[in-house]
Order: sequence, then structure tokens, then C-alpha cells
Amino acid sequence: MNLLVVEDDTASREEMCRALRRHGHSVDAAHSGRQALERYRNSDLVVLSLDIDDLDGLELCRDIRATCEIPVIALAARASEPDRVLGLRAGADDYMARPCGTHELAARVEAVTRRTGSRPRGDRAISHGLLRIDPDAREVRWKQRLINVTRKEFDLLHLLASKPKTVFSRQEIMSEVWEEEYRKTSRTLDTHVNSLRSKLHDSNSIVTVRGIGFRLGHESATA
Repeated sequence: MNLLVVEDDTASREEMCRALRRHGHSVDAAHSGRQALERYRNSDLVVLSLDIDDLDGLELCRDIRATCEIPVIALAARASEPDRVLGLRAGADDYMARPCGTHELAARVEAVTRRTGSRPRGDRAISHGLLRIDPDAREVRWKQRLINVTRKEFDLLHLLASKPKTVFSRQEIMSEVWEEEYRKTSRTLDTHVNSLRSKLHDSNSIVTVRGIGFRLGHESATA
């Protein structure tokens, strides 16, 4: 995804940009509302701080929504129900109260993208040896054969394939793929991992790293 982060606090802006880039996104930054108005049309999604100084954040959100359907995630220190209602009515697709973690922000970006059906520019397919994952078509192919996977199985495999050399902890995977739904149990994760191994007919397609979590299987991907 091509993301635009609108934030006038330098430290917060840089932290969000780094985190979103780690999750595989292309990220542009705007340090003011006026700069955001010049750049948002080139983005697939806007992360907008409503607390910027030069323009009213709600008005900026309304301006973006009035001209296009680009998803907007609003961030604000104000967390009351009336404030959230105002943000959503101004056109935001999601509203996050500060302080918020970068992992949650990345998960919200993915959730809003799925919910709104936003499509990034260009081919985002991931090819890794015998595995190919197409996020736009939500298709998984193994040895050129189409694999029938569930929504969560796709999200899990896509996450691992997005950084094939990275070991993802159980907590990271549950946060990224399941968000708040099943965070209290790890058996759900194990079930989905085992199901993917079975469907790919390769027990090494996803490697268990004891005491940590899982990574994509490098050896089997090129066998």
C-alpha cells in the first residue's frame, strides 16, 4: 500500500513511518495539513492526525472525503464517544485514540483495507520459490497449483511470506491476523498453521521456531 502519514510531531511521524514500512508499505509523510492536501491523491490510504496545528483536522478529513474515496484512519488524543462520532461523521473509516501502539496501527491499516476493498497500484504478488501469493485476487498458488485457503489462512501465509526470513512471534501473528478476535488463545494459530501445511502438502512450508513463533519455510520453498 502507498500510505500517507499526516502528523506535525516529528518523533511520532517518524515512528509511525518506520513501523508501517516494516510491515511492507510504501510510506510518504506530511508535516502539515496543507502539505497533506498536496499529496493525498497519490495515496491508497491516509493516516491523519486530527491534532495538527495549521488546519482543523476534522475539516481536512471532510475535504479528503469530499473529493475521493481514499480510506482515512484518524488519530486523536481525544477519546470520548462524541469525539469518535465526530471523526467518523467527518469521513474517517476508523478512529484511534492516542496513545496507540504501532502494531495496532499497522493492524488497523490492514483491517480498513480489507473492509473498504482498497486496491493499491501495481502488482503486489509475492513469489517465493514454489509459492506465489496474490493479495489482490487473494489467491495462493503452490507449484503453480491453486490452493483453496480460508480468509485467515491467507492472511497468516501472506504475513509470513511478506518477510520470509523473519521469525514472527505468536503475539505478533495474533495481533496482525486476528486483531482482537482470538488473541486469548494460541490453539487457533496452531490449527491454521497445521491446516496450511496440509493444504500445501509440505510439513516444512511453515517452520515452528520453538519458544518464539513461526517463519516461512525457506528450504521447502525452493525444493
